[in-house]
Amino acid sequence: MRERARTPLLLVLGGARSGKSAYAEARLLHGCGEDVLYVATLLPSGGGSDPRIAAHRRRRPSGWATTTIDARGNIVTAVCERARRGGLLVDGFELAVALARPASDAAARAYATRSASACRATTAGLVVVVGSEVGLGVHPETEAGIVFRDRVGAANQALAAVADEVILMVAGLPLWVKGGPG
Repeated sequence: MRERARTPLLLVLGGARSGKSAYAEARLLHGCGEDVLYVATLLPSGGGSDPRIAAHRRRRPSGWATTTIDARGNIVTAVCERARRGGLLVDGFELAVALARPASDAAARAYATRSASACRATTAGLVVVVGSEVGLGVHPETEAGIVFRDRVGAANQALAAVADEVILMVAGLPLWVKGGPG
């Protein structure tokens, strides 16, 4: 029996408004067309997130299926409960990590690895994970901010280790950190 080829994983990191999501969406549209599951992590709150959510919805192709993570940041459940698709986009990985509240850097790495495995197992084509590179910004002033930065940094490192391609977005331009343009 022939073994199924491993689903490629692309990690797109960058700062706020760096073009991460638009780049990821374009890659998936080019590679998978309308057969994409979009996993949203930014939930409507009324605190200024709603216009951002609306902009993302307008930009996505109408044929893409959308699901959201639960209040515990469970990406595994979000992707496993949906039908298999040709592509998968998890947008806002740092928000999922924040909801998951890993108790340590090791737990954050395990969360990232579990999430990546589930995404690969439930997708036929390309998995793209978009997240914030939190180590380049302003140093957090609170203990909670420091913990968030550290956990997301640990999770990003774990994802980068298993990713086939890692891109850092800067001012709308992709910089290849691992892998290369394909």
